[in-house]
Amino acid sequence: MELKIRYQYTNFVYPYVIQGKSITGYLEKLLTNPKCKIRFFEKEKDYELYSYFLPVVREYLFWTFSFNSSKRKEFEALDNKMKAVILAKHPCTIFEYEVGNKMQGKLGEKNGIFFHIQKIEIICFSTGICFLTFKTNVEETSDFADVLNFNYKFRDIHSELTALKEYENINIQTDAFQDRKELQEFIYDICGENKSAKDLNIDVDRFLTYTYTCLEPENWNEKNNFEEIRYPFLKYTHVLPNQYQTDFNVASMQRNYQELDSFKYLRIGFTKVGTALLTSAMDTNNYTKLPFAYENEYFYTYILLLYKKLYLKKLNLDFQTEKWIERPRQNFVSFTQEIWIQEITNDEFGSSMQKKWEDVLELENHYKEVKNKYDIVYKDSNVNKTSKTNIIVTIVLLLLLILNIIHFLGL
Repeated sequence: MELKIRYQYTNFVYPYVIQGKSITGYLEKLLTNPKCKIRFFEKEKDYELYSYFLPVVREYLFWTFSFNSSKRKEFEALDNKMKAVILAKHPCTIFEYEVGNKMQGKLGEKNGIFFHIQKIEIICFSTGICFLTFKTNVEETSDFADVLNFNYKFRDIHSELTALKEYENINIQTDAFQDRKELQEFIYDICGENKSAKDLNIDVDRFLTYTYTCLEPENWNEKNNFEEIRYPFLKYTHVLPNQYQTDFNVASMQRNYQELDSFKYLRIGFTKVGTALLTSAMDTNNYTKLPFAYENEYFYTYILLLYKKLYLKKLNLDFQTEKWIERPRQNFVSFTQEIWIQEITNDEFGSSMQKKWEDVLELENHYKEVKNKYDIVYKDSNVNKTSKTNIIVTIVLLLLLILNIIHFLGL
C-alpha cells in the first residue's frame, strides 16, 4: 500500500561549538548580520511555550519573555558590542535568520522532490554550544516515499562525502542558495570550521532530523492498524530511503532506539540521529494542534536535552585538558544546580518524550562519567588541602616547641 501524507515538515539540526573561551565576539558577529534578528518571545503570542516550561527552565531558554516594550527599545538602542555583552550574560539566545520569501528547492535533476525552507534559527548557549536549525517541508507531492528520500538526502547535504557517493545534489532554486555548495558556504559562514565540535566527537557532516508526518486516514485506521506500516515507520525513524531493503532486520533496528505510543494514532521513534513522529488524520488533533506543539514546545525540549549531552561531553574533555582544574569543577557545579536538576515541564506527554530522549541520548551515563572525574578532582583537592594544613600545623608546633625550649633554658 502506497502511503499518502496530509501534512509534513522536518527540522534539520546542526550542532556546532564556537572556538575560544568567549561567546561575546560570536554574538556580536550575528548581531552585525542584517538578516539575523534576536527572537523576542511574548507571553500572549507565545502563550503555549510560556505555559509549557516551568519558570527556571523558561528563564534559562527564553529570558526575553521578561522584556516589555520599553525594555526592548532600550536594548535595541544599544550598539552591537554592548548588546553582545548583555546577551553573553544570559544562558541562551535565539536568533531568527530572515529567509524572506520561502526558499524553494528541488531534490534531483529529473523527477525531483520540491521542498521549501520555511525557517532558519540559530540557538546559542553562553557556553559556546550552538545549533543551526532549518525547518523544511516537501512540496508538490503527497507520497510518504518522497518524505523518506528527502530526509535521507538532505541530512547529508553538508557532508564532504556527498559528492563522492552516488547522491543526487540538492539544487535550491532561489537567490539565496543556488546549489548545495552555496548552502555549505552559508553553514560555514554561520558556524565556522566547527573544529571544537570534532574535539567533542560530534558528527559535523550530518544533520540531526526532527520530523513530523500526518498520514491520510485510509493508510492508518481501525481496519489498517499500525503494524501494517511498521516497516516504513522504521525507515522513517532511522532516516533511511524508501528503497532501503538490504539486511532489513527489524529486531536489529529496534535495538538502539526508543518508541512512544501514548495515543492510538501516534507513534514517535527516538534514535541518536533524530526523532520521527508519525500520525494519522483519523484524529483531527494530529493535523491541527499537535504539529505546532511538536514544532515549538517539544522541539525546544529536544534542543535543551541535546545541549545537556554536548555540554557534558565538553566538561568531560575540559577535566582532561584544562591546566586550571578549578574552572571545569566550578562549571560542573553550576551546570548541575542551574539546569541538570531542574524540572522542565509538568506536561505529561512532554515529560514522556523527555524520558525517551534522555534514555536514547544516554544523558545519565554522560553525567555519571563527568561526576566521577569531579569526585576524583574534589578528593585530590581535599587531600592536597589536608596535606598543606598538616604541614602548616607541624611547622607551628615545631616553632612552639623551639620557643618553649628557649624559654625553659632561659635564653
